[in-house]
Amino acid sequence: MDTAPSTSRHTALPLLDTDVLRSFVAIAESGSFTRAANHVFRTPSALSMQIKRLEETLGQSLFVREARQVRLTPEGEMLLGYSRRLLRLNEEAVTQFLTPSLEGTVRFGTPDDVGSRILPRVLSQFARSHPAVQVDVMVGRSIELLERLDKGELDLVLATAGNEGFPADRGEVVHTEPLVWAGREGGVALERSPLPLAMANHGCAWRRMALSALDDAGLAYRIAYISENCSGQEAALLADLAVAPLPRNLVRAPLSVLGDESGLPPLGDYHVLLLRSGRGGEATDVLAGHVVDTFRGMR
Repeated sequence: MDTAPSTSRHTALPLLDTDVLRSFVAIAESGSFTRAANHVFRTPSALSMQIKRLEETLGQSLFVREARQVRLTPEGEMLLGYSRRLLRLNEEAVTQFLTPSLEGTVRFGTPDDVGSRILPRVLSQFARSHPAVQVDVMVGRSIELLERLDKGELDLVLATAGNEGFPADRGEVVHTEPLVWAGREGGVALERSPLPLAMANHGCAWRRMALSALDDAGLAYRIAYISENCSGQEAALLADLAVAPLPRNLVRAPLSVLGDESGLPPLGDYHVLLLRSGRGGEATDVLAGHVVDTFRGMR
């Protein structure tokens, strides 16, 4: 009987470096070595060397390099899931010993369209690192959230703003994105006159930018549908009953961007501001940091 021990039992497997995994995740999420380098504060060449060593360690190609971007191979997709889990566990372990315990409540206000994109990630990260802090979230119109902030009813607010009347002095710009016209792909709403629009109520930066552009261009329009919820406006577009101004990253099939050939005027960029009441404590500052980091990861 052969009692010789299996070689595999005594062969030490390589350990994955969390710093390298953090770089790998940044590249995968941004689709670019250059954008990821800005996020993790390394040069693109340093990231390239890290990924090369990681691929050699695992014996697999993780990225497909294309002209202006990179995308994950099937093996890279698999590693991405493991990497996120390992980084979360590392963060939880270190936080348990090194992060001072925070308690209290943070009252956080956000518009629906912005909150739906960042809240899941922000709240999950914050809850893992500071489980004793309660976060009360209010979703509403930017103008109403700012009023509540001024009254001391909120500690932290995200608000959307256009270039006109842009209150940059009130807060920090954490995100800038093109605002575009959107409609049902192949639809006929664009051909109707006056042009039917799906909008939010007065006080919405997108509404103000869109109506100002249409007025300057001398185009006839009517506000056919009003919804403060972004999904309500999208419903009118999906039914091909109207067109609407939307952030470029929110336009997904079967909706499409109505480009220059549509005859509609350009809308320019809109901004997301992060504002603080000045009365929030350390927990508010920490949550604000999570918000800023999340937006940086979207660039």
